[in-house]
Amino acid sequence: MKEKIKVALIYKDNYIFLNKNHFDKTTYYFFMKALQRNQNLDVTYFPSKHTFDCSKLKGKFDIILLPNNNTDGTPEELIDIKKIEIPVICRTGDPHWAKRKNQFQFHEKWKINYYFNFMHQDYFYKFYSKDFKYKTITFGIEPQIYKNINYDFKNRIKDKILNSGALGKNKIKSRLANKILNPKRSGWYFYKLRTLSNDLDYVTHTRKIEKKFPSLTYNELLAKYSAAIAATTFYPTIKYWETSAAGCLTFMEITEQNNGKYLGYRDGENAIFITENNYQEKFQEYLSDILNPKWEQIAQEGTKYTMKKFSNDQAVNDLVSLMKNIL
Repeated sequence: MKEKIKVALIYKDNYIFLNKNHFDKTTYYFFMKALQRNQNLDVTYFPSKHTFDCSKLKGKFDIILLPNNNTDGTPEELIDIKKIEIPVICRTGDPHWAKRKNQFQFHEKWKINYYFNFMHQDYFYKFYSKDFKYKTITFGIEPQIYKNINYDFKNRIKDKILNSGALGKNKIKSRLANKILNPKRSGWYFYKLRTLSNDLDYVTHTRKIEKKFPSLTYNELLAKYSAAIAATTFYPTIKYWETSAAGCLTFMEITEQNNGKYLGYRDGENAIFITENNYQEKFQEYLSDILNPKWEQIAQEGTKYTMKKFSNDQAVNDLVSLMKNIL
């Protein structure tokens, strides 16, 4: 049997996204569960506060893994991290916030060798130096939490399309104010099509139904509906594959601007692609022929594709491949 790669995961002990009680457990499942399941890895967890002495790792570990390149998740001071000469792999946060949060400083300070996240590399390099190394790893689907999902498409709510996630303000006054006071940072800027869709009378948002079903998780809420929307302006988010994994006919915003084709979904086969020019037409095509069996077929194919392509276990395999290439 080949020796396992010894990984030291260093993180802030109060990092909210590694807290199993936080409502968004996507990061938790990947780092705290999926990494442990992989037979090629031997992961040791080092919860810390503001400093961590890396000298204790020398000669004992092959890779240092950081949950993000910011101090909400990683200790500010990683003492002697340059001296121990262990490669460092780091998940990056949303690339568009890197300059605002001054995350570039940590590249040299923490001696980061490689970055990863689910965004396409083109979006990463739009904000980071071309000298930085990056790999797209599309994590996010924890198979076990979908085992109890009701995949009975026929008994789901069909006359409404479910929307979820942050929204912008569609009023002209608010849009103008954001353009002046909050340029390239507002909900309208990042989620324009999602916001436009939410104004339609046949679209409902998870916020409206959470009180009705207070005990349901986000995935279970999705599974109440036959169709749902996944729309982000500049890059696809985990919401795209979460929605599909929950068995929904997923209306995905796929455009040249958000470069969503890298995910590999196919329009009319395992998802329905929408843009600002055709979204209402696509919604009406579904609503006007709501019992057509093709919708269930597309939804089922989407679920199969997502579970195969974007499970956390597959993502960890991709991370292991990256580690092997570095070592």
